Formats: sequence, C-alpha cells, structure tokens
Amino acid sequence: MASKQLYIYHTNDLHSQLQQWPKIVDYLEKQERHHQSRGEEALFFDLGDHADRVHSITEATSGRGNIDLLNASPIQYATIGNNEGVTFPKETLEQLYTSANFDVFLSNLYNEGGKRPSWAKKAGTMPVSSDGPVIGMMGLTTPFFPFYNELGWNIQDPFDILDEELPLLRQSADIVILLSHLGLFRDEQIASAYDVDVILGAHTHHRLDPAPWMNGTLITQTGKLGTHVGEVALTYDTESRKVLNGHGGLVSMEGAVPESARVGNKLANLQQEANRALTEVVASREEPLAISWTEPSSFSTFLVQQLRQWCQTDIAMIHSGLLLASLREGKITKGDLHELCPHPVNPCVVQLKGHQLKQAIHQSFTEKMIHLPLKGYGFRGYKLGRLVFAGLDVDVEQGETGTFRVNNIYFQGQEIDEHGDYEVATADMLTFGSLYPEIASSQHKRYIMPEFIRDIIAWGLKKESGKN
Repeated sequence: MASKQLYIYHTNDLHSQLQQWPKIVDYLEKQERHHQSRGEEALFFDLGDHADRVHSITEATSGRGNIDLLNASPIQYATIGNNEGVTFPKETLEQLYTSANFDVFLSNLYNEGGKRPSWAKKAGTMPVSSDGPVIGMMGLTTPFFPFYNELGWNIQDPFDILDEELPLLRQSADIVILLSHLGLFRDEQIASAYDVDVILGAHTHHRLDPAPWMNGTLITQTGKLGTHVGEVALTYDTESRKVLNGHGGLVSMEGAVPESARVGNKLANLQQEANRALTEVVASREEPLAISWTEPSSFSTFLVQQLRQWCQTDIAMIHSGLLLASLREGKITKGDLHELCPHPVNPCVVQLKGHQLKQAIHQSFTEKMIHLPLKGYGFRGYKLGRLVFAGLDVDVEQGETGTFRVNNIYFQGQEIDEHGDYEVATADMLTFGSLYPEIASSQHKRYIMPEFIRDIIAWGLKKESGKN
C-alpha cells in the first residue's frame, strides 16, 4: 500500500495583533518553499477573527487593511469569525472580501433575500494534484442570531447546514476539511456525529497541541493573538485516497522570530494611512472630562447620560472601565475616541424585573467586580470599573476596608419595585455568559447595531458642540 502526505497550515483569532503577522507570514512562506522544493502538497488557511476593530488599522480601513495583509501571505482559504461578521455594518461586510485573492468558504450566512455575499463560497472541491485526492471544504461561523438579525443578515444554524450540505460534499470529495469558527465544544459535537476528516477550528481560543483525534476526525485550534501557527500532516492512501493517519501541533511565533520585511513595510504603510484617517475631528470641548474606575467621575457620568438618551430609556448603567483614559479639552478626533474606547461593544436595551436589577447592582459593588480584568465579550480594557447610572439614584457607601454597601435604589423617587419591569440601556457585554446571570437570563434584549459605545460618545460630543 502506497501513501503520501498532505500538509496543512492554519491561523485563527489573530484579533488584529498585526505585529505578529510579519512573523507568521515569514514562517508560512518558508514552509511553502520547503514543501515546493520537495514536491509536497501544502494548504494554508485562516479561520476568522483576523480583524478586530480594537486596532487602529482595522478601525480606520474598515477591515480592508486586514484583507491586504492576508493577501500578502500564502493564505489560500478562509472563513469569517464573529469579529468580521457582527462588528462591521452590513454594507461593509458585503464588500470586505471582494478584493481577497483567497477563497472564503461560508455556508451559513445569507442576506434577507436568501443570497450569500458575493465573495462567499458555500462549499468547494479541489484536487491536491493530478493523481491526488480531491479535497472538499466548507466553512461555518458561530451563529450570533440577534446580532446578525439586527444587522440585516440571516444566519443559519450550522448543524442544519451540515445536514444539508455535507452529504453532497462527501460524494465528490475524498478528504473533507471543515473551516470552523464555531468553538471547540461545537467542533467536538460535529466530530462525534458527522463524517469530517479535519476540523480547522477557532473562536474559543483553545491551544490544541497536540491536536486530538475524535471519532476519526482531527480537531485543531491555535489559541489567539497570533502566538502560534498550526501545522497538520495527513497521510493518505494513494489508491483509496482516504486518510490513514495524521497529527497536528503548534509552532510558536513568540519571542525573537524572523519577520517578513515586505509585510512589515506593508504594515507600516497601512499604519500611516490609518493615522491620517483618524485625525478627522469629531467635536471640540472647552473642558476636559475625567475618568475614574473606582469613584464617580465626569466622563463616566457623561457616557451613561448619552447612552440613556441614545437608547431612549429611563434607565442606563454602564461600567466606567469602558473608558480607558480621560478626555482632554480642545478638538477631539476619531483617533482620540478610538484610543479612549476601543472596544467592539454595542449598546443594548434589556428588560429586567426589579429584583434582577437590584441583584445586578449589588453584585457590581464588590471589589472583585470593580477590579475584574475581564477578557472577552468585546471588552478590551484593563478592569471593569465601577458601575455608573442615569435615571437611578443608588445610595451606596464605602467602608474603611474598601467594601461597599448598597443601602437603597430609587427610580423616579420611589424604591425599586421587586416585581416591576424596567427597561435598561447598557453595554451588550453585560448580557453575555456568567458576568451578570440575572441580566443574561432576560428574555427581552434589543441590541443596537452597528453603533459601538464610542459612537455614542461621538454623538453626545457633537450635540454639545452644537450648543456652544
């Protein structure tokens, strides 16, 4: 029985840590040349969340800079992550990959008319060589239903798509590779129930080294922020063209790793372009706005008041840690606001019972919550900071040991009704996961898209400038 090898290289969840990209490209190009010199087949993939609007290049170019950098690499195939899918306006995403010189596989995203974006391939096959196996590929991204719906997209359940499309792909492909931005838990579900040879994974930032096999499927993921590149070596039978075995692991891109000078120069040029674009003046102020993460401050008060007005609710609350620094007086640019509030976080209106609102407020006034170094949920700051309010009077006192005690909470002069309903404007990150279970459990949430919290700040500053 004769066998040959197929090599796969993959990246995921760079999150615009673009200083890593010259290192990654240098390594991928060396591997590409190595395999070419040996007559071996190698494929190169990115699994999404390459873009993150925390970076000024991504922000200023609306993600086009990330596509330019991907184009400058050996990457041949990609899918999108939630950062590409739900942090850009619909019209931006519709155009984002039109200049890509790589194929984008995405099977579960449609517009409201039932059509995929022009750049998205539902699935596809390609022969490794004239006498090699046919590779089948399809891509799936995590279905953040309310966010995609608010943006005007129709995101489909990935398992429904697999049920429909995978049997068709399997008929024409010897080896099936799933480009997944679904997360490890869903990848494991897919491996246990579907006939897939390799899942190139992303989203949950797991470092799988070595990559595990599950029910005949190799599952991979490289972590996050470009610290590692994934490598897979598959051995296949040249007659049956089926996978015999294989292994996957990670290669570190940390420390003193060689860099591509060409990509480094492209990155520097993109940074200059971004810096110029972000000098656009948004508004001006005669007085600065100060921020404190542990005490009431003028900037956090300004933000929560603007949030309440923007969302047209009676109550707003937000963590001061979303503001990374004070706002100076004078002309305020887009770049200033991006530095002060870089998070891809949207406003949200959530309906809470009085007892849920009270529980969340009590929970917020703990040292653990105020100083929580939150990672994820779109938060890109250092600590959550103190929760601040508009439309509520919260009687709170701090003891000598630094502990807080919430005595009373008043709405329109009356104590909160435990069983009453309250519409509260806040940041979407408070509605996720276990951060505030009583908020996450609400059945009534309305996400306001595509504006970020910094857009609310800009809106408020422009209003004030107009009054001066």
